[in-house]
Amino acid sequence: MSTPERLDRFMARAAAAYYAARDPFGAKGDFTTSPEISQAFGECLGLWAAVAWQQMGRPDPVLLVELGPGRGTLMADALRAVTGVMPAFRAALRLHLVEQSPALRAVQAAALRDAAPTWHDGIDSLPPGPALILANEFLDALPIRQFVRRGDDWRERFVQAGAFVEATAEPAPPLPTEAPEGAVQEICEPARALAAALGARLASQGGAALFIDYGPARSGFGESLQALSAHRAADPLASPGSVDITAHVDFQAVAEAGRAAGAAVQGPVPQGLFLQALGLVTRAAMLARAAPAQAGHQLSAAQRLVAPEGMGRLFKALALCHPALPPLPGFESA
Repeated sequence: MSTPERLDRFMARAAAAYYAARDPFGAKGDFTTSPEISQAFGECLGLWAAVAWQQMGRPDPVLLVELGPGRGTLMADALRAVTGVMPAFRAALRLHLVEQSPALRAVQAAALRDAAPTWHDGIDSLPPGPALILANEFLDALPIRQFVRRGDDWRERFVQAGAFVEATAEPAPPLPTEAPEGAVQEICEPARALAAALGARLASQGGAALFIDYGPARSGFGESLQALSAHRAADPLASPGSVDITAHVDFQAVAEAGRAAGAAVQGPVPQGLFLQALGLVTRAAMLARAAPAQAGHQLSAAQRLVAPEGMGRLFKALALCHPALPPLPGFESA
């Protein structure tokens, strides 16, 4: 029988194998993200970054960084928008992409060949200086640990032969002292570490990081490990490396880690309200008028992104930034 493997280590191994040699995005892949649904999404995030740059005092140069750039669709749409509306920002920015997958780097290079991007395996190799960081559906793919309340103690979940087994945590992070029997506590240590590192960087060097992902605004009990294959739910433990395995983001934990490192926190706010404040619905209507044959697609795509019954409520936007910055676009009423 195989040796039990801690869940976060299983997830990390599965995700590395999954992304190493495939393009999982779009109708022919396993899932579709917001930039693939509507070009207005990337355009709005590009203009968000441009306005944030103005609020920062228009530093030149400034790093524009994307974590997990997928096919490069979001960034291509963002750069097209800022080139037309705020060319000074386009001239000042230096594009950096955090991506480990060789297959996806090749796709990004084709989509962004005119933008001269620099690739990184992680944030540690980013050059110093003020930065604007975009991360759409990045945190959900980071590995989690799961703990189950048994009596007066917590047991940790390991994976063995495609199923969960429970064992003593090694070592256990701080966990709630009170919890009902059978409660599940998920902890994403890499997300907290990332927020702490970015929070410290933004506090000392300036800038802002925007995270858009799905999950609860407040921490709580519950299990959210899931997987997709060909746009359908799949067993996340059955075939590591062949399915997209993710978990909900604990936005409260991310915010607390960034704040503890010195950054200011704005949000989280529901994605629907955030995108409406950025003008996504208006932009979609403009695209519909410009191409009547595609009007139905443009308008339905916008509704999918902002409607509460679509992605508008489950998905949320959270920003970490330098403490001196005013409310960033979309967070004015947060």
